[in-house]
Amino acid sequence: MIPLCDLQIQYANHADELQRVVAEVMAAGHYILGPNVNALEEEIAEYLGCKHAIAVNSGTDALHLALRALNIGPGDEVITTPFTFVATTEAIGLVGATPVFVDIDPHTYNMDANAIERVVTSNTKAILPVHLYGQPCDMATIGQLADRYDLAVVEDCAQAFGAKYNGQSVGTLGTVGCLSFFPSKNLGCFGDGGMIVTNSDEVFERSEMLRRHGGKIKYHHSELGLNSRLDEIQAAILRVKLKHISEWNEARRRIAAAYTAALRGFPEIRCPSDLTESGKASTADVPLECVFHQYTVQVSQRADVQEHLTRDGIGSAVYYPIPLHLQAVHANLGYQKGAFPHAEFAADHCLSLPMFPELTNEQAGLVVDSLAQVLATPANQRIA
Repeated sequence: MIPLCDLQIQYANHADELQRVVAEVMAAGHYILGPNVNALEEEIAEYLGCKHAIAVNSGTDALHLALRALNIGPGDEVITTPFTFVATTEAIGLVGATPVFVDIDPHTYNMDANAIERVVTSNTKAILPVHLYGQPCDMATIGQLADRYDLAVVEDCAQAFGAKYNGQSVGTLGTVGCLSFFPSKNLGCFGDGGMIVTNSDEVFERSEMLRRHGGKIKYHHSELGLNSRLDEIQAAILRVKLKHISEWNEARRRIAAAYTAALRGFPEIRCPSDLTESGKASTADVPLECVFHQYTVQVSQRADVQEHLTRDGIGSAVYYPIPLHLQAVHANLGYQKGAFPHAEFAADHCLSLPMFPELTNEQAGLVVDSLAQVLATPANQRIA
């Protein structure tokens, strides 16, 4: 069996150190907002090259609290993508704002930055780009629009820790960046976890206060906040893993390059076509560095292909089968099928292949061989 993601190998490779740091936290008896959380915030801020980092309970909370820190609320609009996980728009809705969608770029699956200006209104307060599958959005165009219309930029970096745009880490290109440490992420803990990163002193101070019940001093509360604090055990685990993240992201790029080289001869499959074999790309001559949280292809007859992979013991996944503008939770927004054809096409045709740093060349080869076999079989003969 070749899983979509194998977390057990990574744990086994670093079990001694992980068990040691967890035991140290348990013995110390300081479990909330302790020295490991403080150190992790400093280390991630240094790694990404930003001024502040605030550890929170999840990537969803990071988005929610970032929007609150920017005073975005009822009556405000936030422009984002319909092709992402619901947490992105969940956070917008939780502050009382309204998501406004634009279609995706069919080559990158990220929001089409050139479509944003058409939906800017007097109620627009922010742009929320999602660096999907680990590939940076067109941040130059987004930044120019934000400056032109005085908008905040909230980067959803849940799948893109360590990705870079023109040499700068995603999460540090806008007003605020939001990270997820969900276990399957490139940098994942052993539960839920997230982080807000920013160069803004104001956003830092407000986010830090909101994550602990809306008060700067214990028992003194200036507004309603949340209990959203990353615990010491998860912080200790993340500090161990952070030391290896560059190595792991480079491994993902090598695997992606091998996939792309092997699949290039199959016209039925469209690989991440704008990426070179080095895992880097150029949009308007701006160098991008993808970290391949997923390696996602487009393929017709997706259900047949996925069933064949499953029979061969190969994991795969569909992200995301129903774009957000067609989800029941957003029915009140009035979008209809056909509103965003590129997002809808991607939802019907995208398939993510096994991707994790420890995936071997042999395993990647078996994935390619299975795909080659099913694609060489006429569609009417694919179901055994």
